[in-house]
Amino acid sequence: MFTCWGRQHRFCDHVSRREFLRAGALGLSGLSMADLFRLRAETSTSSPAVVKSRNVKPRSVIMVCLAGGPSHLDMYDLKPEAPVEYRGEFKPIETNVPGFDLCQHMPLQATIADKLALVRSVQFVEPMQHELEEVYTGYPKSAKRPAFGSMISRFHGGGDVPSYVSLEYSNGLTSYESPQYAGASHAPLHIAGGDGVHNLGIPQGMARGRLDNRRELLQTFDSLRREVDARRAIQEVDPFTARALEIITSSKARDAFDLTRESPQTLARYGKRDDKFTYVGKEPDSVWDSHKFLLARRLVEAGVPVVTLRMGLWDHHGNVIQQVGGVSIWHSLRSSLPLLDRSIHALVTDLHERGLDKEVLVVVWGEFGRTPKISLSGRDHWPDASFALFAGAVNGGQVIGQTDVRGERPTTRAVSAQNVIGTVYHALGIDYHQQVLNFAGRPMQLLDDGKPIVELMC
Repeated sequence: MFTCWGRQHRFCDHVSRREFLRAGALGLSGLSMADLFRLRAETSTSSPAVVKSRNVKPRSVIMVCLAGGPSHLDMYDLKPEAPVEYRGEFKPIETNVPGFDLCQHMPLQATIADKLALVRSVQFVEPMQHELEEVYTGYPKSAKRPAFGSMISRFHGGGDVPSYVSLEYSNGLTSYESPQYAGASHAPLHIAGGDGVHNLGIPQGMARGRLDNRRELLQTFDSLRREVDARRAIQEVDPFTARALEIITSSKARDAFDLTRESPQTLARYGKRDDKFTYVGKEPDSVWDSHKFLLARRLVEAGVPVVTLRMGLWDHHGNVIQQVGGVSIWHSLRSSLPLLDRSIHALVTDLHERGLDKEVLVVVWGEFGRTPKISLSGRDHWPDASFALFAGAVNGGQVIGQTDVRGERPTTRAVSAQNVIGTVYHALGIDYHQQVLNFAGRPMQLLDDGKPIVELMC
């Protein structure tokens, strides 16, 4: 059986003919890949047409979520003139764009600031809890809106590759990446950790000819028994099953997940899968899987419209740090910021060198910022000011919005999470005014206020 959950799952050679193949188990409530195609076909006829804003090739988006609340004051909006109880220990450094300064521990990004666009005036409405719905949907968790990736999947699709891939570590579909009323067929292909991606290839010991023979055998069956959740259903072999088989066995989809095809130089540029950083203790104890950035690039290069990934741990409360014998938020960031810096630099530079910078949008942000006033050598949750970093298919080399002298609130160009996601929709040619029926049959706009950040538009 082809799955995406780890090395312990493999194609089994000892199953009945009626059950020998479940095409691409995705971990989405037991739905097989063929089931997803079937569901997508059922909804495609009612999906609104995509509104293209420019005559360009379909674009992709890589969204990097810095979950936990990254400190805007210690990363992209330093306040060296603020009182000592606000400004922190880090110093800003100049970049290759005048006025675009950032933290001293991110020197690689300083060399490519002309390829980046920074919004320093993002505000959130979600209460100060660790809910990521606003990052992934534009709405608080209570609104129960579809993930932006599911909406893009619904309007764009992925052709002969998955339309929405989540490189999430969790072993299951998260609430903030739920498709909700966009339809179950538009849930992400969920890759748990790193090992699972290898299982899209043909298993060791299974020759391609043997798999092709099995496909021919499948075509002779009148029906195929498979399990969906706890239910058993008899379904005729149909074009959707064949479609799922084509994706699993196609070199384009399989090769996109194969990092061994990258040169040693490229792998070195991105870093190692087992790089570590210090979270709240004293020693490096948390893994920074740099290869997720490389995998994201490979996926969008292959044509995947949406790739999402979570990176790092950013919840640096002073009392938590002290309780575990840690030092300070700055001790933690000294180890994690260089890793983030290298990953962003590698991804953005790689996209440019491959000519993908006009086709791929990159967004890096978290669910809120952190309190300007320091508390016990740490900072707490702060939704009134945060940042969003853009690269790729945007106008780079600029800083949009400012916060006050203490970094507490925007003084110019305040933008919301919906504006950020509206910018993503606009870049991919999707009109946020389009409507989709919710579970109650009520038409719902993609966003209530999804006006894109016009300064970013190419």
